[in-house]
Amino acid sequence: MAPYDDWNKVDDDEDEELQDTSYFESKKDVILFCIDCSPSMQALYEDSKYEDVLTCRLYTALESAMQVQKKKVIVGPNDSVGILLFNTARKNESNGNQGSEIKKNTFLYQPIAPLSAPTIQELVQLLDASRDDPDELNKAFPPLSDKRVPMGDVFTSCNWVLRDGAPKSATKRVFLITDEDDPHSGPGSKQLITSAQTTLIDLTQAGVTVEPFFLSTAEKPFNLSKFYSSVLLASNLTDDNEENHTILPEAVFTAHVDELLVQMCFHEAPKRTQFSIPFQLANGFTIGVKGYGLVTEQKKGAYKYFVDLGDRMEVANVRTSYIDEDRQAEVDKTNILYGTSGGIAGDDDDNEGDPGVRVVQSGQRPFYTPEEVRSFRTLGLEPSIKLLGFKDQSELLFEDNIKHSLFIHPDETSYSGSKRTFSALLKSMVKKKKVAIVLALTRRNASPLFCALLPQEENVDENGWIEPAGLHLIPLPFADDIREANVQEGFRANEALKNAARAWINKLPMKQYFMDSYPNPALEYHNAQLQASAFHEQYDPESFHDATEPQIDDIHKRVDDLIMKWKQALVEDESANVVAIPKTAGIKRKADTSVDEAEIRSKHTSGSLAKLRMDQLKDFCKSKSLPVSGKKAELVDRVTEWLNENI
Repeated sequence: MAPYDDWNKVDDDEDEELQDTSYFESKKDVILFCIDCSPSMQALYEDSKYEDVLTCRLYTALESAMQVQKKKVIVGPNDSVGILLFNTARKNESNGNQGSEIKKNTFLYQPIAPLSAPTIQELVQLLDASRDDPDELNKAFPPLSDKRVPMGDVFTSCNWVLRDGAPKSATKRVFLITDEDDPHSGPGSKQLITSAQTTLIDLTQAGVTVEPFFLSTAEKPFNLSKFYSSVLLASNLTDDNEENHTILPEAVFTAHVDELLVQMCFHEAPKRTQFSIPFQLANGFTIGVKGYGLVTEQKKGAYKYFVDLGDRMEVANVRTSYIDEDRQAEVDKTNILYGTSGGIAGDDDDNEGDPGVRVVQSGQRPFYTPEEVRSFRTLGLEPSIKLLGFKDQSELLFEDNIKHSLFIHPDETSYSGSKRTFSALLKSMVKKKKVAIVLALTRRNASPLFCALLPQEENVDENGWIEPAGLHLIPLPFADDIREANVQEGFRANEALKNAARAWINKLPMKQYFMDSYPNPALEYHNAQLQASAFHEQYDPESFHDATEPQIDDIHKRVDDLIMKWKQALVEDESANVVAIPKTAGIKRKADTSVDEAEIRSKHTSGSLAKLRMDQLKDFCKSKSLPVSGKKAELVDRVTEWLNENI
């Protein structure tokens, strides 16, 4: 029988498995950088990286926007980026672009447009000029000294810019960068706060997510309670009518201005739902949920084919077509059936009776329609999550987590009351320390899995928000997914050996680990070269820094003697000198290349013997005691002659 993957390929246009990242790459992402140009943002200070160089927070914000655009040229060339500046006296030009109708004292420096090297190079030139002349940004974007733009006008301008420039189906986000925690401290502050709340609601209802980046320093700490805690809306599991809004989860407090780019890179990838399906709690009792992937492997972008037209290069569109081997004509995709290799193809014209029934004769192979193959995989289920029961959290073992989990959050747009029901279920599971067992089919072309739902409470600290409330969807393993380790006897180290190891481990304390701070070095090296090529820059391989490499010199300087003592104790320990059981390599089975006589005669009748491979022709000659030497044409003549003589 042929391998499962050879024939269970239904439709390239259908939904793929959750691990397929093409679903996320196909949707465009739009980012609008909304940067404050107030006098405090343009105040000069000494650069920490370069000596005798002055810089400002506005320069750091623009540089971060430039770095994000450079990165997106490689990882998201179909995305769009724009830059909107507020609290500046520079006026927009009335030339019919996106910035002609925005509010006063807001300037659209870069309209929403697909990424391009000339646009980014223009920003690079501005930053280079500012590096030589610290007053260049002050001249280009003179700040307002006597007043500030109402935040309601800023959100309205963002809404208009995204409305005119962003595609409707794109993921739209606003990166708000400011260091002012109380923009409306004067008279009429209550009306301005209400206006900001209203316009922000209008912005979010248009499908836009606001991700603030608040710049906070020791000289000017950022106090969230003065303004933004009452303006930015929360994203929690409570009812929308309840007035218990807190800080937006995406808010980022940057204690050091130099960390702005690092924090921005964490939020550069959009948070997109992997699925939105019903959650059936009981018969006739259903709520809506959305699923998010917490961990996704980022890979190199898919290459494309280009056609050289002389004066330009055009992308070649790839199209897959199925050709009938006998007629050498393209076959309609709707007429294609799926089956296993081996045997002789059945003749549907001989079937009598019900035209919807295909009769398979003995010795012939069955065929399946795409719908039947899909039903084999999905067991005829529709995408949904069905609650089966509950178990104690203690019964969920560590080894049960064989795949990365997904995070489940309620979807109020699909079923009204989903938030309240989801919140009640979550609180009850946390209180009783239970996990739910569910049957989940997340995509139409996926396979149903038994999963565990592990509840997670909302975790809040003094700065606002850390972890959201929700349920972790953990795929449970089948019996053959977990294999017993081939270990006959286990050994444990004695206390002396443990103490020797603790001595050097305690000398190497590890700071809090942030996964986003350690990018894939192979991928980063690849993207850095592509970026240099796109901007016609000379790339220096020596300048590449691998953040995952351990600091060997510092480690030896701290614990070299302690590690040597531990190694010596390890050599002297008898239980450590255990010979490992070698793994036996599997034997690769050769592919079955044999063809039966009936198929050879069928090829002979249609005049397509030459389409057989050399190994197939030689196998047939061997079976008939014919010579197997010579070229393919000689083998074909030899087989033809034998078939004519033995009709």
